[in-house]
Amino acid sequence: MMQSSPELVDAMHLLTGEAARTRSGAGRLVLLRGATGTGRTTVLEAVAGQAPALGLRTLHARCSPADTGISFATVLQLLGPVPEFADLAVDGDERATAAGLWRVLRAYAEDSPLLVAVDDVHLADGPSRRWLVESARHIDRLPILLVVGERSQYDLDPPAPGFAHTLPPALVRTHTLAPLTPEAAAGRVRDAFPGADRTWVEDCVRAAAGSPLLLRALLDDLREARHPAVPTATAALYPGAYPGAVRWWLDSAGPATTEVARALAVLEENTGAVLPDIDITPLLAELTGADPTRVAGWLTAMTNLGLLTPGPDCRPRYPHPLLRDAVLSGVPAARRRAVHRGIAEAMLRHDAPAETVARQLLATGPVTAPWAVSLLQDAAALALFDGRAEDAVGYLRRALDEPLSDDRRQRLLTELGSLEYAAPRSSAAIPRLAEAVRLPAPPQDRVRAAVALGTALTGRGRTRRAVEVLRSVDGELNDHPDLVRTLHTATVLLSDQDQEIRQEVYRRLSETAEHSPELVGSAGQALLVRHAASAGLVSARDAMRRLRALLAEPTDPLTEPFLVGTAATVAQWADELDEAARLVDRGLAGQRPDLLHPMHQALINSRWDIAAARADFTDPVAAPETVTPGNAHAHILVALVETGRTARAAELVAGLDLREAADSWELNRYLYARGVVRAADGDPAAALHDFLECGRRQSARDVHSPVVTPWRTAAAECRLALGRPLEAIALAEEELRLARIWDTPRTVGRALRVLGTATGGRRGLELAEEAVAVLRGGGPAGTEPARALLALGRQLTAAGEAARARDRLREAVEHAERLGALRLAELAEELLRKGGARSPRRRTGAGSLTGSERRIAELAAEGRTNVEIAALLHLARRTVETHLTHTYKKLGIRRRADLRPALEQGARRG
Repeated sequence: MMQSSPELVDAMHLLTGEAARTRSGAGRLVLLRGATGTGRTTVLEAVAGQAPALGLRTLHARCSPADTGISFATVLQLLGPVPEFADLAVDGDERATAAGLWRVLRAYAEDSPLLVAVDDVHLADGPSRRWLVESARHIDRLPILLVVGERSQYDLDPPAPGFAHTLPPALVRTHTLAPLTPEAAAGRVRDAFPGADRTWVEDCVRAAAGSPLLLRALLDDLREARHPAVPTATAALYPGAYPGAVRWWLDSAGPATTEVARALAVLEENTGAVLPDIDITPLLAELTGADPTRVAGWLTAMTNLGLLTPGPDCRPRYPHPLLRDAVLSGVPAARRRAVHRGIAEAMLRHDAPAETVARQLLATGPVTAPWAVSLLQDAAALALFDGRAEDAVGYLRRALDEPLSDDRRQRLLTELGSLEYAAPRSSAAIPRLAEAVRLPAPPQDRVRAAVALGTALTGRGRTRRAVEVLRSVDGELNDHPDLVRTLHTATVLLSDQDQEIRQEVYRRLSETAEHSPELVGSAGQALLVRHAASAGLVSARDAMRRLRALLAEPTDPLTEPFLVGTAATVAQWADELDEAARLVDRGLAGQRPDLLHPMHQALINSRWDIAAARADFTDPVAAPETVTPGNAHAHILVALVETGRTARAAELVAGLDLREAADSWELNRYLYARGVVRAADGDPAAALHDFLECGRRQSARDVHSPVVTPWRTAAAECRLALGRPLEAIALAEEELRLARIWDTPRTVGRALRVLGTATGGRRGLELAEEAVAVLRGGGPAGTEPARALLALGRQLTAAGEAARARDRLREAVEHAERLGALRLAELAEELLRKGGARSPRRRTGAGSLTGSERRIAELAAEGRTNVEIAALLHLARRTVETHLTHTYKKLGIRRRADLRPALEQGARRG
């Protein structure tokens, strides 16, 4: 490998000329200089091996740290092969001994030109070094070529004077060995591993850091057991030549340099590739007790050598994790922890960012300093703000290692348990929250912990245990009626996950509201309104009137989330979707991400429900990782069916397991959605089973109103498909009765539509027309207007009114297209074709725009005025206005600001 190396070629070229000079009787000193690992010894050995071919005899010595205390140890090694040396007495008189040794050398050179090669002369004992320097002063008149290898590297300890610093420049030829270039190093890697890919080669080059010594050692380790990727830890290397080479490099640099090198490695270890936004030079100097000026010089020198490289923040770092790990190899864990602590404290003094300091504390163990816990909590808050919950958990776990008072530990456990609960397959959350509930703390903190633990227990299917926890804390807060109300409200909300407990809890709540309404509070009253709405006992108008009055009243911070979230749910049922969305945003804005709260998921569910009520199928809910079905799965299934992806919905159903599902409202919602999938897939019998089971479970929970799940009309349609119209009529009539109590266009219109289809004949046609009229005159109703128009079209076709039927079916297509409900649009188009109509051109949605309409709409969406658009397109302003009017109608919008979302939504649907 060395035969073609640039350093050997250059050195041999130099020495060939010097050998010719030596043979003529005029010797020279050639000084080979270079940093540790740049190949001085290799070059010197190669030169000594080539000496006979150059007509030179060789005397060779290699200096060692062990010989520095022995006078003339290097010279004794050097002259050992000389016969005359055996008769020379070496005594304590350095001057006399030096003169005798010189005579021996000169006599030996008289027989034949001589190469004297001394490796690592910087390690020579003092007398030998002085003798060699003095000899170099006279060899220009003798046939002696003195080749000396000297380490030349910037270290933290000030360097000793160089070998040639007292010699006249004319006597010395200096050859400095440079680090390997990346191209040269890559060539050596490919020579050793011809089949290596580019990434693997580049990793080797970075780990070698320009050092032939490190590259050779690394390739030796990798040759023993082929690695598909260059390791990042030295533990993966065998037999360990590479970490051994790094230790040699550190030993050669001295203890001061080693300390700085290791401190830099520790600093990188927990700050990542980018070092903190502070000057690391004084930081490293402070950690190691080194001179800051020398530290700055060392960083610069190592960067020039390639052993460090500028990072993304322009600060020096190790070019590969393997090199950093090798520098740290052998450092005791206690020493690492101490360095990490020193780094953290120094960073704190230098105003480093909280997370940068916290990453160092992760590796320190307890520091028992007052600032540590606060800093770790600050870092956790920043990580949460950036959406890095896993990092936040790490900081809070580390904070628990510090000495803490009971109340502070209690708050910390509540935050940590809340975050751990969200982690997949976490088992630590509930034990931490349970400990938080047991610890003494201020009443508000105890309530927060109890609510968080209750939420976690309910989420794991242990609702009864959750209620017991809340009641046990409730009994200890008799002097805090506001906190008691908070616990009661949380109990009511959590009980929704268990049918039996729900009935018991709502019965108690109703009795309390009747006899002591002050004990229920505004949030409890809101929950009673919600219960009455789901039970079919109140109208949407009355429910919203009562909730708006409750929202207008002052409420305490702990119960406000329950009030706002409950109001959002009822507002969504009442089709007050904008108000519901505002309440959801308000509720989520008030939620702390580090405190588990039952209303958080309720608000998320409301957000999904609002999107479904708006028939917004373009931004589906992300499928949860769990195979246990829930509300999210229900929304995904319905969206897939509505957008014509029934096969994908069936695949999702097949991958879900009901055996572990808790008996909750989420299971009921999923059963309804699965029924929708099965009905769309042409299996009305299976769909009917799902709808009836959903209804049985809902009725057992006193949930009768179709506003939650309109299972009766869904089951009625299945019974119609199975040829059982009388049963279908009975279900539809009952749903219509309940729908008229709630009295929103969506619920009433749906019930009228299904009842009309089941009834048939003239009465059925009248009911279908009433359904269309109700839905046209009301508020948001999602896909129900399209369904009603589709049903009316069928009824009109059956009554022989083909022209009217086609008009209603075309209207159904337009409405369905506008929402992206492709399945409904296709059903309506199919009925049109069966009725003899041509397949209608799309007349709504972004796909229906003409070229001129689209160009004008896009310019308007960019913020151009009508006058500007007219000038750009050379049109009359009136023409632009007409095109925009048609565009608004096709897109189903009313404002210029809605153009961009409508066009983008059309592009996504396309």
